[in-house]
Amino acid sequence: MNTAWPQDTHAWLRSARLALRRFTPADFGFLHGLYADPAVARYLGGVKSRDECEIMLRERVLAYYDEYPGLGIWLTCMRDGGAAVGLHLLNHIRGEAHIQVGYALARPYWGHGYATEMSRALLHYGFSVRGLRQITAITDPDNSASQQVLLKCGLHRRGERVLAHPSYAGKPLAWFELDAADWARAAPPLRAEMRSELA
Repeated sequence: MNTAWPQDTHAWLRSARLALRRFTPADFGFLHGLYADPAVARYLGGVKSRDECEIMLRERVLAYYDEYPGLGIWLTCMRDGGAAVGLHLLNHIRGEAHIQVGYALARPYWGHGYATEMSRALLHYGFSVRGLRQITAITDPDNSASQQVLLKCGLHRRGERVLAHPSYAGKPLAWFELDAADWARAAPPLRAEMRSELA
């Protein structure tokens, strides 16, 4: 742990410009706003209602922290000032054993490299701390921007898959993989600090 880490923060992972912390019930408004934006939600299963976001926060986010310690969906904030910019995740693909990396950013924060920056930090955490043998990712086949992020992070496109869970609506999804050995050979130098016990 970096000895200069602020003691009043709940962040557990910090990259050069960003920090991750657990969602809390107080973050519902931000989560709902994120999924209420059609441009953001376009490739995330569509706009979610208030009730749908409440269920997501309760079951998919908060309960998951206890069910699978060290994995989850986290609030992505600016390292300086703490403004919420989106979310990053390292969790199970729904209905699957595979662990995925993913992200969603509010529109004002698109185009700044934030998705790539924190995803690289999560890959580092997943492989070096969690000891994962493989990390995957899925995107809509039309979401070229997200696919470029995954390629920049070192994941490899492995065709498309149709996943059984109803949340994926039976649509083919672009499938990406990165094995621990490939990551170890090619991972770029990373500026990141973590307190994994708070993940």
